[in-house]
Amino acid sequence: MPGDSKSMVCILKKSIYYLKEISYQWYYKFHQVITLYSFKVNVVDGCVYHKLSESKYIFLILYINNVLLASNDVGFLHETKRFLTNFFKMKDLGETYFVLGIKILRDCSQGILRLSKESYINKVLDRFDMKDSKSGDTSIAKGNKFSLKQCPNNKLEIIEMQKIIYSLVVRNLMYAQVCTSLDIPFIVRVIGRYLNDPEMQH
Repeated sequence: MPGDSKSMVCILKKSIYYLKEISYQWYYKFHQVITLYSFKVNVVDGCVYHKLSESKYIFLILYINNVLLASNDVGFLHETKRFLTNFFKMKDLGETYFVLGIKILRDCSQGILRLSKESYINKVLDRFDMKDSKSGDTSIAKGNKFSLKQCPNNKLEIIEMQKIIYSLVVRNLMYAQVCTSLDIPFIVRVIGRYLNDPEMQH
């Protein structure tokens, strides 16, 4: 009846892009498929999977709808790719050199794998007009102390600090410390305490 149409709802048989449920539905489907192939989910991060077979191992990292594979056996790697193509439309982009702002550098002769966020850090420095700043040996100078007493005390200081997007600076530093820049987590945690009311000293 036309009068009852306002109380009617649609039941979707398939998830639609841009709905908030889509990410859960996609992850749920992917999880079912990959565990079917004996992959185990990481207890700390649900988007990291691994599989062991005697001396062979493979890691799978899921980021939205991108899959990153790392293995000590090329055959094991191709076998996993073939399995995934049975369930998903995939495009093999080959060896990874750059992912999520992280540059991957390999020295196969010495068995060395390095991660670098140099380009990301340069973008951050450029964003905050610090590209020409001199680098220092430590992220905090000896004797530097921060406290709530340093927070803005008058209207002029508050207006001055509103020009600086302090929380964005801290967020950029937080991402820089993930996987790389392991020398800055302490100072990032310290300056993160003053997100609500930062001052120039912070």
